[in-house]
Amino acid sequence: MSINGKAYIVGAYEHPTRKAEHQSVAQLHAEVAYGALQDAGLSKDDIDGYFCAGDAPGLGMLNMADYMGLNNLSHVDSTDTGGSSYQIHVAHAAEAIAMGKCNVALITLAGRPRSEAMATGTAPRSWGVNVPDDPFEIPMGRTVATAYAMSAMRHMYEYGTTSEQLAWIKVAASHHAQHNEHAMLRKVVTVEDVVNSPLVADPLHRLDCCVISDGGGALIVTRPEIAKSLKRPLVKVRGTGEAVKHQAGGTIDVTYSGARASGARAFAMAGCTPADIKYASIYDSFTITVLIQLEDLGFCEKGQGGKFVSDGNLISGVGKLPFNTDGGGLCNNHPANRGGMTKVIEAVRQARGEAHPAVQVKNADLVLAHGTGGLLSIRHGSGTVILERE
Repeated sequence: MSINGKAYIVGAYEHPTRKAEHQSVAQLHAEVAYGALQDAGLSKDDIDGYFCAGDAPGLGMLNMADYMGLNNLSHVDSTDTGGSSYQIHVAHAAEAIAMGKCNVALITLAGRPRSEAMATGTAPRSWGVNVPDDPFEIPMGRTVATAYAMSAMRHMYEYGTTSEQLAWIKVAASHHAQHNEHAMLRKVVTVEDVVNSPLVADPLHRLDCCVISDGGGALIVTRPEIAKSLKRPLVKVRGTGEAVKHQAGGTIDVTYSGARASGARAFAMAGCTPADIKYASIYDSFTITVLIQLEDLGFCEKGQGGKFVSDGNLISGVGKLPFNTDGGGLCNNHPANRGGMTKVIEAVRQARGEAHPAVQVKNADLVLAHGTGGLLSIRHGSGTVILERE
C-alpha cells in the first residue's frame, strides 16, 4: 500500500536544551510533545496514536502514555531501530492513519547522555542483555567509533576517498551551525582544522565525530483533512522506505549502507528521483556516515562521494545539495545519541520555509530526511522519508 499523500506532518519541535541537568528523560519527552502540539495548534486530547523508541524510559509507550496523560490512544508503536527509528515512525504513523487506526499521531524522542557522562563513541557498548553478537565483537575492541572507522578506512582503500574530503562535510555543517543559537559548536572550521584534530579511531578525527547532547524532539502526523484545517504550512509525506543491513554471515561490504534499499523504496513511492530533491537531512553520526549515505541514496555514484561533498557542495547557498542546515549531529545536537528525529524536524523547517534565513533553501518544496541506527559497518537500520510542501 502506498502512503503517498495519506498523511501530513503538522507539528515539529526541537528541545532547545543541550544539557538537561535538572530534567528527567520522561520530562523531556513531555516537553517536546507539548512543543509539537503547540506548533500544530492541537491539544493533548487530540492524540490517538503514540510512537516512541528505546530512548523512552521504562516500558516506553506504556510509561510515557501514562506520564503524559494520553487517554485517547487507539494505536501505539514502539519500533526501535536506533537513530533511524523516527523516520520509520513517520512511515508507520502514515500507514496507521491510512488504515484508519488513528488520526493524530505523536512521535517523541528524548535523552540525557551528556548529563549522564556517557562515553558514547569510544567506550565498549552493549545494546542490552544477552545480545548474541557481543561476546564475539566487544573483546575485539568494538566501539561505535571503531565500527564507523572501519567503513571509512575501507572506503578510502576502495575508492581513494581522503580525510580532506570527509572534512568538507564537517566544514559545511559548521557553516550552517554558526546561525543556530542553540548549536553546541557554532565556530566555522576549515578542512585543516578537521584533519589536524586528534585521531579518535583511524582515520576518523575528533571533528569527524558528532557531539553528545541531551534534549529531544517531537513530531505530529495527521490525516490530510485535519492538516488542511490547521493554520500551518502543508507538509505531505510523499514517500518512505526502511531497510535492515547486517553481516549476512560474514559476506558484508562495509562501503555501503541500508540507504541503498530504503532510499530506493522511498523514491519509488514518491515518484521522484534524487535530482528532484532541493534539501537533504542526512544522518551524521560521523562524516563517513554522510558520505556513504549520499552515495547510497543516489545523489552521486558509488565511490564518488568524496568529490561530491568537497568544495562546499553541501553548503546552503553555495552547493548543489544543501544538507543539515541546523548544523546536524556534527555541530548542533545529537539527543539521546539518536539523530534521526532532528533530521526530520529540520527537513520540515526547510519545507515550510521556516529555517534560519541565512540557510533557508529557495523553493524547498521537495525535501528528504534519512536516518541510520546501529553501527554502519556491522548491523543497522535505515529509514528514508521524502516530504513535499503543498
